[in-house]
Amino acid sequence: QTQLVESGGGLVQPGGSLRLSCASSAAISTIDVMSWYRQAPGKERELVASIATSSSIYYADFVKGRFTISRDTAKNAQTLQMNMLEPEDTAVYYCRGDRVGDTYWGQGTQVTVSS
Repeated sequence: QTQLVESGGGLVQPGGSLRLSCASSAAISTIDVMSWYRQAPGKERELVASIATSSSIYYADFVKGRFTISRDTAKNAQTLQMNMLEPEDTAVYYCRGDRVGDTYWGQGTQVTVSS
């Protein structure tokens, strides 16, 4: 069973930056797609960004130009660099990994953007 563990959340002021990391117990190269989702209070979980082993990358419109997703195969981790954070980015951020027939989730890390 692949385990994913997020880190890097916290409290930041509007306009600030945070870097989230997701460590995998399995080799990143064996996970077809790795993604970041988020869920704000009272809202459904939504896709933020994803990156495939082919290096194909997807960003939700609401983070384009502000967030950057990347994979580090040497560290078996993916990261989400978040810049120009807005209060609307406040949510629990989840790491997700997908292989054919299997989906793995991390436990989530809280990101709060507030002055």
